Amino acid sequence: MSQWVYRGLKTGIVTTRYPEKPDSTPGVTPGLPKYSGSFAPGGHELAAICPTKAIAAGIEHISIDYHRCVHCYRCQRETEHPLEWSSDYEWAMAVKYSTESVEPENVFGSAFNNSVHIKIVDAGDCGACLHEVRKLDNPFYNLHRLGFFITPSPRHADILLVVGTGTDPMRFALEKTYEAMPTPKKVIAVGACALSGSVFGPSFATSPGIADIVPIDIAVPGHPPPPLAILHALLVAVGRRPPAPELEPLSIKPIMKAAE
Repeated sequence: MSQWVYRGLKTGIVTTRYPEKPDSTPGVTPGLPKYSGSFAPGGHELAAICPTKAIAAGIEHISIDYHRCVHCYRCQRETEHPLEWSSDYEWAMAVKYSTESVEPENVFGSAFNNSVHIKIVDAGDCGACLHEVRKLDNPFYNLHRLGFFITPSPRHADILLVVGTGTDPMRFALEKTYEAMPTPKKVIAVGACALSGSVFGPSFATSPGIADIVPIDIAVPGHPPPPLAILHALLVAVGRRPPAPELEPLSIKPIMKAAE
């Protein structure tokens, strides 16, 4: 026991200082490809080697669809014209629907700053994104210090955090989970699978992301996104951090319910 106390005093506090201070600890983020907007040499080559078609090449420019990027690094390591990679992690984007914006009653106020409960749903995840989500309550990230708590019941949840593509067996469960949550509520889609289906969808067994099952409020790109990116999304949900300024708001068609 005395050795544990001595080791703890010697090591000191290991919990990340984010969001009070930026975290530059090695390995906290895999980064994202960056593109300045100027002419990109080898643009068609970059587009050809991207396995998820996240990179599209025009005549004098390329575009990057961040909600399809899976961090394969081919655009950096397997080309003569590599893209730069960022080392940040504040990736959470506010979702913009094509018709109506998020309803006013779904906007969190100051009452939720230190008491927000999260329901996590695995809607067909490969295990990568869920593994990163599980790290949020370890001593390094410690989401409880920021007023976030994980709940097993959707009736106690303020935020629905979803990983996975939205497989057919999980469609009904995801819909019922969302309907059981009290208002105000928000949905955070974590990872490329939840946003676009990634390398798995659309197919006969899975949706192209969860946007056609439940309405998304915040999107976290990456496959998998690091825990700090997910923490950023939670802070964006309660208005304590701004969305990613360098990424355009993701435009997703609203859910079209079948006529009864």
